[in-house]
Amino acid sequence: MKRHVLEPVPEEAVADLRSRLERFRRVPLAQRDGLGGVDPEVLSDLLRYWADDYDWREHERRVASWPWVQTEDTAVPIRAIVRPADREDAPVVLLLHGWPDSVLRFERILPLLDDVTLVLPALPGYPFAAPVEGGGMSSVEMADAVAAAMTEFGFDRYVISAGDVGCDVGEAIAGRHGSHVSALHLTDLSQYHFLVGLPDDLDETERAYVERGRDWQQREGGYMHEQSTRPRTLAVGLGDSPAGMAAWILEKLIDWTDSDGDLRRAFTPDEALTWISAYWYTGAIGTSFTPYAAAAPKNWPRIEIPTVMTVFPRDLVNAPRQFVERFFSIVDWLEFPHGGHFAAWEQPTDYVEGVRRALSRAHPGG
Repeated sequence: MKRHVLEPVPEEAVADLRSRLERFRRVPLAQRDGLGGVDPEVLSDLLRYWADDYDWREHERRVASWPWVQTEDTAVPIRAIVRPADREDAPVVLLLHGWPDSVLRFERILPLLDDVTLVLPALPGYPFAAPVEGGGMSSVEMADAVAAAMTEFGFDRYVISAGDVGCDVGEAIAGRHGSHVSALHLTDLSQYHFLVGLPDDLDETERAYVERGRDWQQREGGYMHEQSTRPRTLAVGLGDSPAGMAAWILEKLIDWTDSDGDLRRAFTPDEALTWISAYWYTGAIGTSFTPYAAAAPKNWPRIEIPTVMTVFPRDLVNAPRQFVERFFSIVDWLEFPHGGHFAAWEQPTDYVEGVRRALSRAHPGG
């Protein structure tokens, strides 16, 4: 591997974004009670702040200061933050992000795990990632690429900690490269498990979960259907309009967090805009849809690697333990009173407890 330097965004790109924001055109909206989507006033205020006050360079310098590396010998180039611990024999934790976020999801837990070597790959097709052929990859393809990168980085055994798309990638690494994984820490079970190939012997609790999942898909899952069936069409509108892309992501930063509908309970305007700007400046919004559009089957048996599950109440569709145990060997199950889909960001101390539980239950074998 080689040290990688994140290049600063060209000044003309910053000026272009500001120009587009200054020319934002408010769109007439249907005025009916109960219509979903981002609050237009919240969006307008954030766009105004983005255009007039937000300083991308401040946040860009911080992100660039992290210890980035990139593979040299893997078939798929992987760019990652590799933050060594303060001792050579420290355990290694692989942190896998999801959508619509990036390695920024884990920023708040970095100071809490100084005694652990952390690896944060920018998943192919997502912000800060190395360009790959085809733009993006399925979760299984990403799993193979990340596993190969971990070998090049010199890490033969590691704990995986993941959320959202990262859970799909982590599950595939465990299913396909399990000899390298000593334990898993997950915040959610892939919805793939209740959407495809559902077992026919569900108990009452599991059936209720499946119904909740289907109801959530009906009410809230339109983004997933659009990203999986019309990713190219959607990418044009979002990738050409910062207002459109901000609306698409901002909705999730509000609705998927334990914020009670108030963005500022989960993110400051600067924090939210850094997550959004990462997608804008890297042009990653369209390629980030690839895991949805190129869904790959989970064709491996039940994973017997020790798995710790942390459940946060405002996550999307939390599965009951007995359903998760159909696919993973659960050795610890933690339920917290607060937090949502971006738990590592929202509740970093609780999230780290899950990581440490996984480290304590890690299988020592090779």
